Amino acid sequence: MKRIVFTGGGTAGHIYPNLAIAEELKNFEKHYIGTNGMEKEIVQKEKDFTFHEIDAVKLDRAKKLRNLKIPFKLIKSVYQAKKILKTLRPNVIFSKGGFVALPVAIAGKMLHIPIITHESDLSMGVANKLISKIANFTCTTFYETSKLGKKFVWTGQPIRKQLYLGNRERILTKLKFPNKKIVLVVGGSLGAKKINALFQEPEFLTDEFCVIHSTGKNNIENFTQKENYFPIAYLDPIADYYAVADLVITRAGSGVINELLALKKPMLMLPLSKQASRGDQIENAKLFVKLGYGEMILDEDLSKENLKQTVQNMIKNIEKYKKNLQKAEKNNANKKISELIEKFC
Repeated sequence: MKRIVFTGGGTAGHIYPNLAIAEELKNFEKHYIGTNGMEKEIVQKEKDFTFHEIDAVKLDRAKKLRNLKIPFKLIKSVYQAKKILKTLRPNVIFSKGGFVALPVAIAGKMLHIPIITHESDLSMGVANKLISKIANFTCTTFYETSKLGKKFVWTGQPIRKQLYLGNRERILTKLKFPNKKIVLVVGGSLGAKKINALFQEPEFLTDEFCVIHSTGKNNIENFTQKENYFPIAYLDPIADYYAVADLVITRAGSGVINELLALKKPMLMLPLSKQASRGDQIENAKLFVKLGYGEMILDEDLSKENLKQTVQNMIKNIEKYKKNLQKAEKNNANKKISELIEKFC
């Protein structure tokens, strides 16, 4: 049987696209190499995967002295990944990028295993810049990114099939909403401190709208359900919550905004600042605003007043955003990437 190794982790945006591709590969033995983090928790629930654990180290943008240890820890991680890959001998490695994937890709190159990586953002992250130099192909979510080299291929963003199967009525019944527009607030799989802080007192929005707030599983004890306000630790199944939302407030990671694009959901993007990231979310958000899919508020401009006014204006003009979203090209990334993988088997 054909065998594939997936890798990538740290955030849901590095994990779920791998699972989306795996859905297409029916006749493959599927393995996943990751750390004892979110990827392990998620992937071990998948019946068709065997999970293999390694150590990995992430670039620390705040405490730069810690990065001096990276080369030494990377050597250890590569050794661990190489040992696993020698045993598995997969036909191909599919990497979703990020610090978890880098040692696996390096080990794969050393063992002459074909590597395909995928870049979700408009500009490439540090790990994927390195991986792309040794990969056979780099798939990209955005067309603009595919212009970076001959081995770059524009595929779009992999999307799980279950996201298209959201049941709106299930959430309406569960939460017993009044007849108001529903705003879904998604801070990411671990929550977002600045967004969460705004909703300690949610009345600035709940006087006009119903708000479902995904707080992150470690933050839920700090929030209390109130009239028209529903704090939830983790959106499961997230497809149902997407289905019920009239507008989604979110960070601007490529994974979530491309899910919303595929589902034709207007979005208000609150990208991470350049101080907290490499600025990729700002680039993503600017492009989506330009295409008319939503609006953006920069971190330094984020306040209850600004957020409320922007939500009010967007709800008032919601059909404009829906019309622009409908014009977007249908997402065929799952098929394109799976066909590329098959060429190495």
